[in-house]
Order: sequence, then structure tokens, then C-alpha cells
Amino acid sequence: MPEIALVNVGKHTCRNLHLTIEDGEYFVLVGATGAGKTTLLNIIAGLVDHDGTVYLDKIDVNRLPPSARGVGYLFQEPALFPNLSVTANITFGLRAQGYAQQAVHERATGLMDMLRIGHLADRYPHTLSGGESKRVALARSLAPSPKILLLDEPTANVDPQTARHLRGELHTLLKKLRITTVHVTHDLQEAEELADRIAFIANGSIQQVATPADFFFNPANASVVEFIGTPTLLECETTTTLASGLVEVVAGELKIIVPYTGNRIQKIAIPPDAITFSAAPPRGPMLNHFVGRVDDITHSNGSVRIRVLVGNDALFSEISESIFANMGIDKGMEVHGGIKINRLRYVGW
Repeated sequence: MPEIALVNVGKHTCRNLHLTIEDGEYFVLVGATGAGKTTLLNIIAGLVDHDGTVYLDKIDVNRLPPSARGVGYLFQEPALFPNLSVTANITFGLRAQGYAQQAVHERATGLMDMLRIGHLADRYPHTLSGGESKRVALARSLAPSPKILLLDEPTANVDPQTARHLRGELHTLLKKLRITTVHVTHDLQEAEELADRIAFIANGSIQQVATPADFFFNPANASVVEFIGTPTLLECETTTTLASGLVEVVAGELKIIVPYTGNRIQKIAIPPDAITFSAAPPRGPMLNHFVGRVDDITHSNGSVRIRVLVGNDALFSEISESIFANMGIDKGMEVHGGIKINRLRYVGW
């Protein structure tokens, strides 16, 4: 498993980039469209000329062709061969390189089993769903046993439920295979779910490299804050273990249930898209429910930022103008709120 190091690398939007990705790391590059994410993948893969130097496993690979770098690449579009079956698509590269027929068969069968697509073996691309096409393309990129895998928006153009399943499968499989992975996305939530570390890129420059939690607790600059939105940060006073994997944290007048890893929780960060508000009480039981009063409403660039006071703590939510227009919420009103448990981040000791 090679380490990836970029030294003073530049091409098009990207300029003077310095970045190190560790052996076996699941590294996620996040940023807006046009920030330079795909360009960076193409540089690592050797698909474009560039300034600076790319090192794979401490070896300068600037003059190595893509085929000699040991890099697999899952493009945003699966680009399967329409006239070939699923099995033939997966094994195309291996057969072109002259692998023995038995080895090709065993590799294809093993990958299809791992990705649960064995039942698709004899199907053709036009009969596949978006999620199935992505899995076949992933199997094809893994077939040559790459040391590095590059993923360009791997969950794009599939429905949200399929995207969630695909993210989970990607992370589990690639960690099991211990492949150094660079995953590109514009979706911060996707980055948080998957990454050992995240790099945020804007205008061709790396603004911050950090663990998912550090992005919320220690944003490096205003550019990072603008991208993630200002999170709610809470100091934790007491914790009570509820059951295996869950703990209740008391922060002021708030009682918040969070996933528990065994460490004492010191601070909680709540992203602005993880807090929901409504004028009416929720129907039925709801985890992390609270009641507060709207203290401020700010409109900016098609979104609405709502500040709600719960005792001495202020919670921040950010929603679109269109959603806000139908909520019937105004400054000074009492509102009911909820916090999504899967979006909480915390630090402890």
C-alpha cells in the first residue's frame, strides 16, 4: 500500500499543492464544483501533464504511464462497454494484459461475490440500474489489484438510498482490502461518513486537511467555515450510558443522545443541517427533541439561518428559502426542534 505525496503540484485550477495521503488511508477530497478535485485525481493517475512531482510509495512517478502506476480509477460515469456482459466488462483489462483464463475467472468471481453482483454476471450494461452499474465499474477498477484507488463522485447519479448503501459498501470493502483510497465528492456529509481525513479544496488550493471532527471544532479559515456552515458547539456537563453504543449527554438544558465509543465526551459539534425546527410539536416520540425560542433569522444567498435559544445555549440551523417559506416561523416564536443523531460530532479524552 503506497503513500501518495504531491509536491508543488499544479495544473489548470490547481496550483502549488502539497499533500500527503498515508498508506491504507481512506482520504476524501471535498469541495465545490470546479474547485480542482477531479484535476487532482487525474494528476495522481498520470492522465494529464502537470507541474511539480507525484510520489507513490516515495518513488517519483512523473514519467511513469498510467498503466505502470498501480492505480485503479472509478470515474464519475461508469463507462461500461455496452456490447460486453458484466463479467466481460470486469475482466476486460485482465484479459488485455494476458492473464491466464483461470486466474481471470477466479478474480472476477471473487469480486462479484464481494460486491454482491454475481447474479448480474451475464447481463449487459443497458439492463443495469445506476447502483448496479457503479458496482460493476468498481469491480472492473479493482480487478487488476491496484495499490491505490481513485473514486470520482462514486455515488453521483444514483438515488439517495442506493447512495447510502454504496457508501457503506465502499468503505467496508476498501478498508478490508487495505487499499489507499482517494475519494472525491462535493458532499460534506458523505466525506464525514467515510473519511479517515478530509481535505477541503477551494479555487485550486487546499484550505485544510483534518479529521472529520476537527473540521467542525477547528476550522482553519473563513473559507472552511463558509463551506461547512457555522456549527453549534456545546460543552458537555455530564454523560449517562443508556445502552451499548449510546450515551446521553447533558449540555445546559439540552439532553442529547449520541453514539458512544467509550471515551468521555467533552464537546459536541452539531452541523447546521443537522438541526430541524417546526412550529408544531413532532408526532410521536423523537430522539433529541427540544423546545426553544427563535432569537434571530438571517436571509443570505437563497438560504436562511435560524438562531434558537435553549436556556443559555444558542443552536444554529440553516435551510433553503423555499423550505423556510412554508414553516410559519418568525422571530420570538417558540419552536420544537430535533437533532439528527448520525450527524453529531464530538471530542473527548
